[in-house]
Amino acid sequence: MAAQKTETTTLAIAPRDAAHSRATRRLRRAGRVPGVLYGLDQGPAPFSADARELRHALHGAGAVIELDDGSSKTAAVLKEAQRHPVRGDVIHVDMLRVDLDKPIQAPVALHLVGAEDAPGVREGGVLEHPVREITVEALPNDIPEALELDVSGMAINDTATVAQISVPTGVTIVDDPEVVVATLTPPRLTAETEELETETEVVGEGEAPAEAEAEAEGADEAAGDEAGSDGSE
Repeated sequence: MAAQKTETTTLAIAPRDAAHSRATRRLRRAGRVPGVLYGLDQGPAPFSADARELRHALHGAGAVIELDDGSSKTAAVLKEAQRHPVRGDVIHVDMLRVDLDKPIQAPVALHLVGAEDAPGVREGGVLEHPVREITVEALPNDIPEALELDVSGMAINDTATVAQISVPTGVTIVDDPEVVVATLTPPRLTAETEELETETEVVGEGEAPAEAEAEAEGADEAAGDEAGSDGSE
């Protein structure tokens, strides 16, 4: 499967007055996250949403989130999410209104599938995934939640590029088609193997001087025996 289809998620919101930090802190203590809705030539509209519901909406949605204020619904996409520097919780969101009849650009996740069957992986190679998001253009409701790339045929030293990713009808990849998204590199030496090889090299380097020293000592003893024999005669 080339792509996972996006399902629109509905998020209940409540209008709020633009407030200072004290009111914002009260909102967060009450389990809500402040946000602002922008776009489509309309003024910014401050709102708040339940923190848990927002978390689920951001996790489950692809591009479009339907914001429901109780009297109307607005299609929007996430523009930016600010997170707590320690806990990682979302503490503020900016949403952007979208026209469902006009295409937008959005990043989508790229998943590699079939890695366990790749000949290179079976031979001990390392599959690397340097690019994990791809920018696509499509109508808001056609933006896929994720794209998939089958790497089951990759051998060691093979690479895969953006050009090899399949997309559904109506979806266009914006990124450079020559960008490498996956590589299968030769097996790497483990730290233990490298340490063992280093120790072996050190031992090997030490053997030659030891042998030379033993040979020198043997030669000295032989010379001494000969000298002793000459003296006794």
